[in-house]
Amino acid sequence: MKLDFRPAQPEDIAPLFAFNRELIDAYEDKSLIDYGRVLAWVRRKLEQRLDEYTCVWADGQKAGYFHFYPLDGKVMELDDLYLFPAFRGRGIGTEIIRACCRAAAGRPVVLYVFVRNTRAVALYRRLGFCVAAQPSPTRYIMRREADTP
Repeated sequence: MKLDFRPAQPEDIAPLFAFNRELIDAYEDKSLIDYGRVLAWVRRKLEQRLDEYTCVWADGQKAGYFHFYPLDGKVMELDDLYLFPAFRGRGIGTEIIRACCRAAAGRPVVLYVFVRNTRAVALYRRLGFCVAAQPSPTRYIMRREADTP
């Protein structure tokens, strides 16, 4: 399968927002958050930082999105990795994560993941990530140390 990475476009905001909402609905404890405020924050983040998002194409079809950026000068963050259902379980997520770790250029990579998203947690563990913190009852921060040359 041939993967291409292209910049996200304004029409990608709606599906990105839907992916975010789907995960929040599936894995967040809504009694712990102001749901409307969280969704408004997600919308603003997408609108303000869309130029940092990447659209993933697999064999010429739009397969999903990710957001990979420098958190600070020493750490990279993998944020908002989403694949459309037809593209899940085909190794695409694994390849995206590996590409991001290579692109980190000797820096550690961190990410947030919902505790109850056991498939994602297992994938990240298989790829060398460890739980570094649990900032809320529903989320882990996972970290993968930099590859050594």
